Amino acid sequence: MINLSETATAKVKTMLAERTQPTEGLRVGVKGGGCSGFTYFLEFAEAANKGDRELDCDGVKVFVDSKSYLYLMGTTVDYVDSLAGAGFKFENPNARRTCGCGESFSI
Repeated sequence: MINLSETATAKVKTMLAERTQPTEGLRVGVKGGGCSGFTYFLEFAEAANKGDRELDCDGVKVFVDSKSYLYLMGTTVDYVDSLAGAGFKFENPNARRTCGCGESFSI
């Protein structure tokens, strides 16, 4: 399971309400790259893709492709707004190593 924190859920709902394009939910995934091997990504999704897992996080539809799901099981996505900046933060229990910026990881 992949979870959105209360703060992340509220931020995503606000962002979805402000969009002018048709959007069904949020796509969460990983792709190769970054200094540690994999990077996280978030993007708006118009619909589920074939093979996606569709999750409901307090009213927000979250789509995850099957490969990314293996790397993200148990992950919580949080939204942080501090003096250092604002953005989504991944808390992935499967990551053995992360880079200093927190945007890439290895298993």
